[in-house]
Amino acid sequence: MNNSTPKNPMSEVERLELASKLDQELDEFINTLPKRQQEAPIPFDRWEEEIANHPFFMKEAPEPGDQLHPLYEGLQKLKYDPDENEPEELATAYKDDGNFNFKHKKYRMAIISYTEGINIKCGNVDIDASLSSLIDAEAALKLKPDYDKVLVRAANCCFKVENYEKAVEFCDRILERNKDDKETLALRKNSINQAKIKERDRRRRAVAANKLKKEEETIVEEIIKRGIKIEGGRENLTLSKLEPQFPELFNSRVSIGGNGGLVWPVILFYPEYKIMDYIQQFDEQNTFMEQLLHVFSDYPEWDEEKKYKAEKLNVYFENGQRENVKVDVNQTLLEILKLDSYIVREGTPKFIVLVANSKVEKLFLESS
Repeated sequence: MNNSTPKNPMSEVERLELASKLDQELDEFINTLPKRQQEAPIPFDRWEEEIANHPFFMKEAPEPGDQLHPLYEGLQKLKYDPDENEPEELATAYKDDGNFNFKHKKYRMAIISYTEGINIKCGNVDIDASLSSLIDAEAALKLKPDYDKVLVRAANCCFKVENYEKAVEFCDRILERNKDDKETLALRKNSINQAKIKERDRRRRAVAANKLKKEEETIVEEIIKRGIKIEGGRENLTLSKLEPQFPELFNSRVSIGGNGGLVWPVILFYPEYKIMDYIQQFDEQNTFMEQLLHVFSDYPEWDEEKKYKAEKLNVYFENGQRENVKVDVNQTLLEILKLDSYIVREGTPKFIVLVANSKVEKLFLESS
């Protein structure tokens, strides 16, 4: 739990009014934009051609000079846009493209990719040097394919840029004439070992990604099963729509707890002092009173009058009509979230905490 005092404190009502105003201005701006002309439908006799050129279905990458599908251009821009990527990321992307083309014997395309990677000048000495040396080696081998010294350099460069399969190929070419070359034998062995490690790591990432995907699907299924209302609706719900929008909770998205229930990030807002508490893990099976007893086991520093004691507090939330609804603090978080009037907004349940029967509570309720 962390306490945070906004630099420019704003009430929940003021924040929502501002958000509504910005939404309206955005809608007005969009309406002033020129309407896009609807494209003509694709003739039936051209659908196979259109599918073949679609980046999601094409079997081969376009050659230089080929007309590109608009979506392919967009994907390329996303991958190679210097505004979207760090220099080292761009250099690595070109290096990987070069390795891919090298593997498929598209040497001209490989050299183009490596050259682009060099031109990035990412600052990583190993990447820059390996790309440069590999281009030089390839050029020399075109003139003299059995140049042992250049083959050794090419093999080492491939190892440096993690193109282990090609490194093994170069080593085999050297060993055809000198089968006892210790350095080449060692490099070949290392390349094979590193290729296995790389493949192992790839499989581990794939397993981890699959596990994460299943966990996310389970969380979404549990939310839907409980009938919890989510801003924007539960249709096509994904965890990306439940990412907390507050920096203090960025790594505290709703998750599955040890007992199999949902654990939520929760915000408690104190209008009297215009501050918020960020509860990173609020188990849905815990009652609100249990949580309040934990939060207020000691008086917070900002409670100079020592008024905020769990048994003397009332808790509210805003329903879909922006009306304040009082919470039964003896209910569990799950029971509250399942109420027809409760909507989870911005991936984070939010509640308002006030001292019961206080002047501030009275003014708050009158103004709502």
